[in-house]
Amino acid sequence: MSTKAFKTDKIAQIKSKIDKAQVAIVSEYKGLTVEEITKVRRDLQKEDGDYMVTKNTLAKVAIKGTPYEVLSDVLSGPVAIAFGYKDQVMPAKVLAKFIKDTKKGEILAAALDGKLLTAKEAKALADLPTKEEIYAKMLGSINSPASGLVYTVNGVMAALTRAVAAVRDQKTA
Repeated sequence: MSTKAFKTDKIAQIKSKIDKAQVAIVSEYKGLTVEEITKVRRDLQKEDGDYMVTKNTLAKVAIKGTPYEVLSDVLSGPVAIAFGYKDQVMPAKVLAKFIKDTKKGEILAAALDGKLLTAKEAKALADLPTKEEIYAKMLGSINSPASGLVYTVNGVMAALTRAVAAVRDQKTA
């Protein structure tokens, strides 16, 4: 029923998403309602990602010759592809949370830097910290020695001030 123009347009849409994506995660959407698919799509869009349900044959044509071609074997059955445009971890986190909350669907695989990640590896991706969390930890690690030095110097100064005040009180008494 689909016309050639429709298929060509759909392939172009998939290619445009793939060109921007840093990660692609394939998940099963069997048993999800339209509202649930829309919710996960909106959640991913808030995190600068997208979620696309498409025909597997069109997706295979669109990913041919790209780093995401490794997903070709996984694209069978009722699957959807989640894309992450700025963060490689956030789409996995959003999908994992959605699956945990609804008890529906499953992460099947992912493609990251031209490598195929198994379902287990793709789920583990969700447990990694985001870029912002990593930056915060790094800044905390860098800041920690300086803070320790400030507290130490401040403690010495406070002790000296208390000692001088004690000597003063002793001489006035």
